Amino acid sequence: MDWDDHKDHWPMAAHSRFVPWGRAGRWHVQEMGPPDAPQLLLLHGAGGATQSWRGLMPILADHYRCIAVDLPGQGFSVPRAPGRFGLDAMAADVRALCDGEGWNIRHCLAHSAGTAIALRMAETTPFADGQIVGLNAALAKFDGIAGWAFPLAAKALALNPFTARVAAAAASPASVDRLLKGTGSQINADGKRLYLSLISSRSHVDGTLRMMANWSLDGLLARLPRNQQRTHLMVGDNDTTVPPKTSEDAARRMPHATLERLPKLGHLMHEEAPDLIADRVRAALAD
Repeated sequence: MDWDDHKDHWPMAAHSRFVPWGRAGRWHVQEMGPPDAPQLLLLHGAGGATQSWRGLMPILADHYRCIAVDLPGQGFSVPRAPGRFGLDAMAADVRALCDGEGWNIRHCLAHSAGTAIALRMAETTPFADGQIVGLNAALAKFDGIAGWAFPLAAKALALNPFTARVAAAAASPASVDRLLKGTGSQINADGKRLYLSLISSRSHVDGTLRMMANWSLDGLLARLPRNQQRTHLMVGDNDTTVPPKTSEDAARRMPHATLERLPKLGHLMHEEAPDLIADRVRAALAD
């Protein structure tokens, strides 16, 4: 995505900056909150970007130094290499960004697939004296035939240079409505406009497809009983993208995990009810 085309309407644009990454890559980062406050890393889910934190981040910035990152190939982050879209590579690259910027991350707030990245990061370098809060964490493999058919289909689409171009060209308000209907969430017109900007971007669609094509949770899920990171999983009862049972099963398998269910909220609960989620996040991190 071209920053010059979007900076005038992108949420929290005044807090954005770009970090060079390799020879041609770059990270899009947004930072907000007192410089001396505990640092909270925010990781969005597949297909999202920093815009997903537009309601929540300003509230949390009263208590934390919030650092939100666009994942490689999504939003305004440009990957440094074409093959680094899998879980291990993304976790390693986000950790390298944190180290390179000298961030002392204490906690991580992650949505959906971002929770898997946070947990993988914690396997190599735990969030010392802190914890992960996962919102509607995507911590399960696809069931049945989708377990092998979907990744193969995503890989084939990602390798086709015309797929992202065609998908972006076909984006419309109706497309956004169909996508959001599958989340169980209701968001406002501004939120829909931002998602239209994302799915209208060839680079963003391509980055999302490549992430999905390279996504495998087998190793992470097998190691959950050995993951020592304190983790709090929050689930919306109306989530029709990732069933609440996914977080329930993961919490049971992790030695230091807790679970909280919130009624009437869907997959994008942090966009639906940022004030409520901010209260619950602050309570979880204060424990």
